Amino acid sequence: MSRAATLTPRAVAAPAGAAGADDPYRNRYLIAIAVTLAAVLELVDTSIVNVAIPHMMGTLGATLDEIAWVSTSYIIANVIVIPMSSWMAAYFGRRRYLTGSVLLFVAASFFCGAATTLWGLVAWRVVQGLGGGALLSTAQTTLFESFPPHERGVGQAIFGVGVMVGPTLGPTLGGAIVDRYAWPWIFYINVPLGLGAAWMVWSYVRDAAHHVKARTVDAAGIALLALAIGSLQWMLERGERYDWFESRLVLALALVSAASFALLVWHELRVEEPVINLRILRSRQLAAGVTFGAFVGLALYGSVFVLPVFLQQLHGFTAQQAGMVILPGALASAFTMATIGRVSARLDARPLIATGALLFLAAMWQLSRLSLDAGPDDLFWPLILRGVGLGLVFVPLTGATVAGLPMQQIGQGTGMYNLFRQLGGSVGIALMTTLLSHLSKARKAQLAEHLGAWDPAVLERVGGLTRGMLARGADPVMAKARALAILDHQVAAQASVLAFSRLYLISGLLLVGALPVLLLWRTGRAIPLKGDLSH
Repeated sequence: MSRAATLTPRAVAAPAGAAGADDPYRNRYLIAIAVTLAAVLELVDTSIVNVAIPHMMGTLGATLDEIAWVSTSYIIANVIVIPMSSWMAAYFGRRRYLTGSVLLFVAASFFCGAATTLWGLVAWRVVQGLGGGALLSTAQTTLFESFPPHERGVGQAIFGVGVMVGPTLGPTLGGAIVDRYAWPWIFYINVPLGLGAAWMVWSYVRDAAHHVKARTVDAAGIALLALAIGSLQWMLERGERYDWFESRLVLALALVSAASFALLVWHELRVEEPVINLRILRSRQLAAGVTFGAFVGLALYGSVFVLPVFLQQLHGFTAQQAGMVILPGALASAFTMATIGRVSARLDARPLIATGALLFLAAMWQLSRLSLDAGPDDLFWPLILRGVGLGLVFVPLTGATVAGLPMQQIGQGTGMYNLFRQLGGSVGIALMTTLLSHLSKARKAQLAEHLGAWDPAVLERVGGLTRGMLARGADPVMAKARALAILDHQVAAQASVLAFSRLYLISGLLLVGALPVLLLWRTGRAIPLKGDLSH
């Protein structure tokens, strides 16, 4: 192909205002900073509120069950928007939709901080989630189109750094803010950062030349999507609290979600302009990639959930301290993605992903061997190993999953990928929460079987504890009761350690066990995309 022939398509694809520029991708790093900052704000807000829950309960006069809606409402709204964000970007224009979503997120953040009632806060969290839902898949699509084909791995690496570091920063940042100021500031901090991100998005992001605005609004599809995803997410968020299918509410949510999903598939395959283009799943490459992405979400979010609970419940760490322990692993993941991103276009993703999954399993095996005496030093290298493993998975998986899709379908592909990963994460958290409860009870019962009332070791232990209580001024009856309570607590703590050990291994085995799915891929390379006007 001649040089003149290759320059004409580039001019068509160049962003507005870039006519005559030597490099149509000259603003790619500014765009990457803008959309990644917006995505990080969205991800931080999924976990930052957890450390402030006790303070919110006191200020708003809410019960633990009621305050849980502050997190649940945000996640439900967020997940509903993710799969329709590609259609919304095409309908409103990507620059307007992305900027408007950031500004909606910022405004909702301010009113969340200013809320004086629980349900006022929950309502603004819903709005915040609706704004934040666009910031993942739309940001990822924008990065695909803002970087030349041979550098797309770099763009995805920058985005991946935010995806990995964001959830880690949440508890750490939230703990620091709540300790020094007050809980509303966990929302107010979004305002200046979000306004900066919105300005950068408006200044540098341009609408995609290949997007065609839909002539109709798929209202039925939007309604079915909201019902299906919302019911499923609500069930996953609240299932353990209500003892799963022993609850009529959880059973009803499951039935509504299943029926809505069936109707959604039937409807979207019939309409000419669906809000979610399910037909793209006919691509074996995409279908296998999003399926494996669900397992990545399951393993990642499941392990991210388990470790802070382990540190805080059994080792007495604050949320901020737990975040600082986890942070080096997130930085290792970021460094790995930055390195892999520069060469991923030239490498086969399958051996990289397999290596990353095996490293993740090795890290989970090391974590499974931790005892009650484990300290931060014992966690450092396993978490570094986990970070490197996940870094080897993220960028190659994203690039190869959408390889071969026409450019006009990249937004739909990344939206599908992010939806499956998010739902996988929700399933992972729900699964780990349930297993933690059941395994802890089972392990405690097993340990108790070996602690006979007349066992010499047990009698000696109880006697020593009783004497300690007597020395502190307790009467004999109270001293004996406290000694037995301490022994019960120690047994429960050891049972929890054994339960956490099993959960770590389950997370690692789930990710490695999903590797055969990638055998369905046509290619492991992030090949130049069909319909790419830059090629």
